[in-house]
Amino acid sequence: MKSGRSDYLVRATALDGRVRAFAVDSTGVTAELSGRHGTEPAVTAALGRLATGALMFSAMLKKSQHTVSIRILGDGPAGVLLAAANGNGEVRGLVGRPVTGADQVSNGKLNVAGVVGRNGRLTVTRDLGLRHPYVGVVELVSGEVGEDLAHYLVSSEQTPSAVGVGVFVGGGGEVAAAGGWMVQLLPGVPTADATRIEDAIRGLPHPTTMIRSGDTPEDVLARIFPSGFESLDRLPVRFHCPCTAERVERALSLLGEAEVRSILEKDRAGGITEVTCEFCGERYTLDTAAMEAIAVRARR
Repeated sequence: MKSGRSDYLVRATALDGRVRAFAVDSTGVTAELSGRHGTEPAVTAALGRLATGALMFSAMLKKSQHTVSIRILGDGPAGVLLAAANGNGEVRGLVGRPVTGADQVSNGKLNVAGVVGRNGRLTVTRDLGLRHPYVGVVELVSGEVGEDLAHYLVSSEQTPSAVGVGVFVGGGGEVAAAGGWMVQLLPGVPTADATRIEDAIRGLPHPTTMIRSGDTPEDVLARIFPSGFESLDRLPVRFHCPCTAERVERALSLLGEAEVRSILEKDRAGGITEVTCEFCGERYTLDTAAMEAIAVRARR
């Protein structure tokens, strides 16, 4: 794993604001996700790529409390993958099957499409604090995640975009590097400039190759925009799950009194009900008295 460096994201523009760009080092975030979910290497790469993409999508949010979640449900053995991030650079994620037993390597690289699947849907949900969240859905084009995110931006939001995300997993299963970049062409970009950017992107090394060689997010953007770019901000990013005991109790009460009492009855012999957060693996225990109180609240 990288040494002495913290995860962070850079938001930038180029060509007088006609190009929007992002680059992020998400090595620590991906390692945290892998450790919490116990993922096999190919699933680690899939979930890390999705979390990296969610962080860059969240950098487009206008307020820190706004959130974006990206969900992939493919026909591969990993099942559902979900990453959710907010404007503060906080991200969490989950996967249906952390260990699939599928081949981990294909054609010399981690078999991400093999565990995600090449057919399915990618759903992006933006919660901007309005009455209803914005939801966009597209079909998967490859199951490699980065290509699917770019396809979403072009198809659902009509923004010409390129996305590169990657995760490098060492021989011992450790996350040695993770990160990515995203470039969006806004209206008014001259054809010659667009062509130069496309050529620069085609010539880029893999995201993890750059990170492992010591490149920072700023260095990555400098490769894409050799004539210069304007850095708007530098945002630390980290794994964070907002679950708390109070939230767990509220979630249980929403099940209704009958369901809460059914759970209570199953757990009555041991006197303890255990609830585990799917995102972070945190375990919350509630005794019989606490469950009785929740059942009473659920009645209202």
